Amino acid sequence: MAIQMVAKEDLVSHIGTKFDPSDWITLDQERINNFADCTEDHQFIHIDEQKAAQTPFGGTIAHGFLTLSLLSHFLGQSIEITGSRMGVNYGLNRVRFTDPVRVDSRLRARFVLDDVVPIQGGIQMVWKVTVECEGSDKPVLIAEWLGRRYV
Repeated sequence: MAIQMVAKEDLVSHIGTKFDPSDWITLDQERINNFADCTEDHQFIHIDEQKAAQTPFGGTIAHGFLTLSLLSHFLGQSIEITGSRMGVNYGLNRVRFTDPVRVDSRLRARFVLDDVVPIQGGIQMVWKVTVECEGSDKPVLIAEWLGRRYV
């Protein structure tokens, strides 16, 4: 997918815009294990393939927070905001993990710019985010994500 370039000063005119989706990324067992090591979350459903095979999921699933942590990557695959020196995560108003992410699933995200508000030294953006799993009609994550850009 092509990354859409949007100047910081033009963001207000993009409120309501549905940007092209990010590229697909695969959540393989190695990535899930590495995330477990980073977060110290070693629940069997994420890392023990044999025990997880006995669950209704039929195998390991990714951590919900792993999927959430990919939002910055996904955004960078869809949109580049020019005219600012840095961006930071500011928080989330709402997050729902709506379906499990089974090992080796391919995910991508779609973004809609919901609001842009001036703040001291920059702007705050509200993004409506939907993370999709290839081959599924149901999203795996929906969120309202706050980001800030500083000049």
